[in-house]
Amino acid sequence: KHSKASGAGQSIIGILEVVESDFAKNLAKEETEEADAQSEYEKVTQENKIAKAQKSQDESYKTQESTSLDKTVAEYSADRESANAELSAVLEYYAKIKERCIAKPETYAERAARRAAEIEGLKSALKTLEEETAFVQRGRRAGRRSHSAGFLAAH
Repeated sequence: KHSKASGAGQSIIGILEVVESDFAKNLAKEETEEADAQSEYEKVTQENKIAKAQKSQDESYKTQESTSLDKTVAEYSADRESANAELSAVLEYYAKIKERCIAKPETYAERAARRAAEIEGLKSALKTLEEETAFVQRGRRAGRRSHSAGFLAAH
């Protein structure tokens, strides 16, 4: 006959209870860690979504700003080109006016030649005047003589 082996069953049940307790403890620990990890994942995912939205918005604003700056640069470039063209025209006009308006110093040779020509012209004019004066005076003397001769003859 077999007798009950109560001691062996009790020890197996004790071992199973310890194993069950360890499993329950490990399961609770794993579930807690999994819940924490899930919570952390959701938190990081949410932060990433927010960061992505901010960066996307920043990109949009920066693209608009870049476009605006490109337009401004184009306008300033056109303004600069027209200002440079205007400046070139003004400088060219100034150079032409400067040639006509600003007295250039004459060289000694030019002054001497001009003075010689002027003196020669004055000598010629003086000679002409002297000749005309002499001619007029001769004509008057002759006229007086004939006039006075006629006067004397009449009286």
